[in-house]
Amino acid sequence: MAVVRRIAPFAIYAVLFAGLVTQSGPARFAVVNLAVQLVVFGVGACLPAHRTGFMSYVDVAWPWGLVALGVQVLVFGDARSPATMATAVIYLLMGLRMGAWSLRFMVLTRLPVELPRYRYQRRRWERDGFRGERLSLQVEILVQCGANATVLAIPALLAAERSGTFDALSVTAAALWALAWVAESAADRQKARFTRRSRRGSVHRTCDAGLWRYSRHPNYFAQWMQWNSLILLSLPVLTARWGEVPLVPDLLTAFGLAWISWTMYHTLVYYTGAVPAEHFSLGKRPDYDLYRRTTNRFFPGPRRPAPAAAGTPAAVGPRRDGGSRPDRR
Repeated sequence: MAVVRRIAPFAIYAVLFAGLVTQSGPARFAVVNLAVQLVVFGVGACLPAHRTGFMSYVDVAWPWGLVALGVQVLVFGDARSPATMATAVIYLLMGLRMGAWSLRFMVLTRLPVELPRYRYQRRRWERDGFRGERLSLQVEILVQCGANATVLAIPALLAAERSGTFDALSVTAAALWALAWVAESAADRQKARFTRRSRRGSVHRTCDAGLWRYSRHPNYFAQWMQWNSLILLSLPVLTARWGEVPLVPDLLTAFGLAWISWTMYHTLVYYTGAVPAEHFSLGKRPDYDLYRRTTNRFFPGPRRPAPAAAGTPAAVGPRRDGGSRPDRR
């Protein structure tokens, strides 16, 4: 089963790519983007990972792959279309935000150790019986490369076909994306300020200020909502061309859009997001377990009352939030 799970993403990517290249509009974009992503990930992640043994370099390649998608929308799309330009700007800003961080902290200052979320990956490889670490590094990197080359590129490919002005759905999608962008930036600033204050006091405390009071990972939730906004921004193109292209490629494109939301949720919660982060937070911060019990993991919501002392009915009763349960490993 572990081998099947490892191969499955590549099989889905291959089917999606085949569906894209059989459409006359997106075909050229899809082929060029595949080549671009292979170069970006090869130079930015595969080679450094082979040399250093660090998977963390995928955090350099992935955002710059998004920047490359934004540039390609500008090259292949209609510069007179507000929706096309909005999609290009969204890819550029999402990629540059993380890409600038990765260049500063992972390239210019030389990454000293593997990032925690990728140290956690090695636990999964060991659990699944994969012994060849260097091979596992390259496979995991290529999984993210394949996402940029296929499923995460679908809104860009659809935007390159688009012309005309914003409709009501497009305006709503753009506004939702801007709100989520601001929320992610605000969450990161709140966390940075809280961390600086805690360090000055020489105390390892869990950030529960601002947006972090309502979600244990508000930045991840906001990032997920940005991708959902891109999906909404793509729907007018998909519906407008429905019936103009063969049914199977259209269905594959629609499936790809829906899969963006699922795959980003899975990534931000289970793969490289919340679950790996919380594994290490529980060991570093004594107050994190209480924070986990009172605060939703992903979706923002009101805080729950602190549990009663161990042994009382309140402490041993069922929890209402599935996100606060101990992670199953």
